[in-house]
Amino acid sequence: MSFIINYFKDNVFLFYLIILIILNILLKIYYPKLRGYMGEFWVKKRLEKLPKGKYITLNDIMIEDENGTHQIDHIVISNYGIFVIEMKNYYGLIRGREYDDKWCQYLGRKRSYFINPIHQNYGHIKALANLLSFDENYFISIICFSNQAKVNVYCNNTIVTQVKFLNKGILKYNDIVFNFNIEEIANKILLNNIVDKKIRKQHIKNIHSKVKNDKKMVDNMICPKCGNKLIKKKGRYGTFIGCSNFPECRYIVNNKG
Repeated sequence: MSFIINYFKDNVFLFYLIILIILNILLKIYYPKLRGYMGEFWVKKRLEKLPKGKYITLNDIMIEDENGTHQIDHIVISNYGIFVIEMKNYYGLIRGREYDDKWCQYLGRKRSYFINPIHQNYGHIKALANLLSFDENYFISIICFSNQAKVNVYCNNTIVTQVKFLNKGILKYNDIVFNFNIEEIANKILLNNIVDKKIRKQHIKNIHSKVKNDKKMVDNMICPKCGNKLIKKKGRYGTFIGCSNFPECRYIVNNKG
């Protein structure tokens, strides 16, 4: 042990270099999770500023239906509607359209595709509607990005915004759509909220499993969405791989180049 200590005393530069390498590795591993936690935190703090009594906020809710488990980032309950919020802590330029299968994140010259969060949030809304026996028209879908993102998304039926404009998007709904007791609605959701850590871990495992399965299908040039062949196509920004069943299926392969 003393030999190691004396060695590093004589090689201070090497010691600090190793520390920097270790810190860099840890940062790469934990930074995405840290960004995710911070994004959830800032949305939660923002929603706390909504008028008390008129709005009830629920965070990190997991419910189950016949399609499996649904992890919902934030729910805001009011007589003006039930707002279902999906937080995406991306930065850079975000482009997409309401009915696209995937949206695109631009970081300088690099671009990467991610699943359209509106589709994901619609699954959450359907699960909540079934749980509460409510019409889906009572629900308002919100996709929220970090303040570091520049959002260029075309939507008519969904709010796509940044954290700093989140409450403004909610407060613009000021017509009462139902007269149910919002506390009773919140309690029913909380009673069905899954808090079991094993089930929540399994939910994450299921997502990772689906990602791996989709990758295997893509590697074999099979569309993971509809099962048709994937083919090379020429588009506006160069060559890409997409589903041969276009326009019925608009799946495209993530391109991080």
